[in-house]
Amino acid sequence: MSYIELSRVSYDYAAIADPVTALRDVSFAVSASEFLCLVGRSGCGKTTLLNLVAGFLRPTSGQIRIAGQAVSGKGVDRGVVFQDFAQLFPWRTAQRNVEFGLEMKGIGAVERAETARRFLRLVDLERFAGSYPHQLSGGMQQRVAIARALAYNPSVLLMDEPFAALDALTRDEMQRLLVDVWTETRKTVLYVTHNVAEAVYLADRVIVLSPHPGTVAAEVKITLPRPRDPLSLPFLEFQRAIVGHLGAR
Repeated sequence: MSYIELSRVSYDYAAIADPVTALRDVSFAVSASEFLCLVGRSGCGKTTLLNLVAGFLRPTSGQIRIAGQAVSGKGVDRGVVFQDFAQLFPWRTAQRNVEFGLEMKGIGAVERAETARRFLRLVDLERFAGSYPHQLSGGMQQRVAIARALAYNPSVLLMDEPFAALDALTRDEMQRLLVDVWTETRKTVLYVTHNVAEAVYLADRVIVLSPHPGTVAAEVKITLPRPRDPLSLPFLEFQRAIVGHLGAR
């Protein structure tokens, strides 16, 4: 059953002359607990599309629904993780960062602390609960961001290239961690990446966006069992297929 539905979604950015069309007639659905990756060339509208689902932007035309309800703005049903390490509050410890969304919901201090500890444990950072962002590596900061996004129990996790700024070894480690977290929480995930291998490693299904303006160029269902071996022939074949779709004009 579809949990997120996009129907003929278009988005135009205002410009001095004519509006610039970032997305045109984008339609697809995401099932509950599905891990879906959006891939495409730079400027194809991947991040714009994620911001539309998050409710940060409103479509020029078309409709987005989550659990049958039209998206009209931001909501606690969606957790967002960005690429920028600066998304954490520098004056708050890791635990207090994770507690932030719970604070906004009026959750009591004891329950907030217990919940934050549980999600820091999930991302293997419980022993760093008292550390500040500047005391943590980039990968550790992104773990805190994931824990914070999950702590107030959103049904949907939106992720905008969260590992793009990490070194290769840390990125691989974070991808494995994210699969473990998703397996345990079974959140519905919409994940933006320009890294085709990352998409094949993470996703149940990959949607390829065409070059500007972005439209759905292809959908590829990844039928490999988890954990996935990036050096295996089937993995490389899926990677090659997606690259082929990216090259299509």
